[in-house]
Order: sequence, then structure tokens, then C-alpha cells
Amino acid sequence: MQDYSIKKLISREEIDRRVKEVACEIDKDYIGLAPIIAVVLKGGFVFAADLVRNMKTPFTLDFIGASSYVGTESRGDIKMTKDLDTPLKGRHLILVEDIVDTGQTLKKLCRLLGQREPESIKIATLLLKDIERPFNLRVDYYCFEIPNKFVVGYGLDHNERHRGLPYIGYIEE
Repeated sequence: MQDYSIKKLISREEIDRRVKEVACEIDKDYIGLAPIIAVVLKGGFVFAADLVRNMKTPFTLDFIGASSYVGTESRGDIKMTKDLDTPLKGRHLILVEDIVDTGQTLKKLCRLLGQREPESIKIATLLLKDIERPFNLRVDYYCFEIPNKFVVGYGLDHNERHRGLPYIGYIEE
């Protein structure tokens, strides 16, 4: 039994509208470039599925596993669980993430993947938390800026629960 409730923050309809808009932005930026779409697992899979279904730009799809969370807290260190299968040298890469919180995961991933000599690396995220970060992290595409709350649904989880919610909610204890 859970000792918290989930309050709706962003509806499915709002998500659908913004994902389509972000897909159009990517299409405009990548005409003729066929980027690699690298989905950061596990949370990014739902957003990425809807994003690529709305894109007209040809792409290569791959997955990378990285996590910094235990429960509702970001640990700060990164655990790599799956590497990319696609060579990056000379290719344009878009990292697709569910949420940018502290940014530590993406900072480390960008540094690691940058060593493989891609032509460019951009970040697309469903959610961007409105928090101070001790470093500069450029997020190129995002659907929603949200307050500093722990969110679930639409691929995001709390201890592997609530990923299947069709909306984004926040946990209220």
C-alpha cells in the first residue's frame, strides 16, 4: 500500500500537443541529416515513442541506460546499464530523456558520448525542472518546464511504479 497520493500536473492532451510541436522543431532543424535518436532508458521510452511517431525526419533509433535515482532522491552518481549499439562518429545525436532534474546524468552522458566524435549532440526532454544547476547544461528541446516536484506517469516512475499513467502527476505525501 502506498502512503502518498498522485495529483495531476499535465494532462494527456497537453502532452500530445507539445510532443507534436517538439517533433516539428526537430524536423525543421534536421532536414536531410538523419540523426541518431538515443533514448535514455527507462523513463524516456514513452516520450520517445510518441516523439518519433510525430517526426517526418528519417532517423536511427538506439537506447542507452543510465540512472541516478533511488526512490525520490537523485544520488548524484550515474549507473550505466546499457550502451549504444550505433557508432556516433560524424553523426548527429539527439539524446531523448524523460526529465532533466539536476542534469548530472545528461552532463556525464554528453561528456562520455562526445568522446566518440559525433557531429553534434542535442538534448530533447519531456520535462525540465525549474531548479538551479551548478553548471551550464543546454537543453535544446523540451515540452514542459515544471516546478521542483517528484513526478510520475508517461514513462516516469517511483520505484518502478506508475510509468503507465497516461498523464504526468506529482507525488504528494
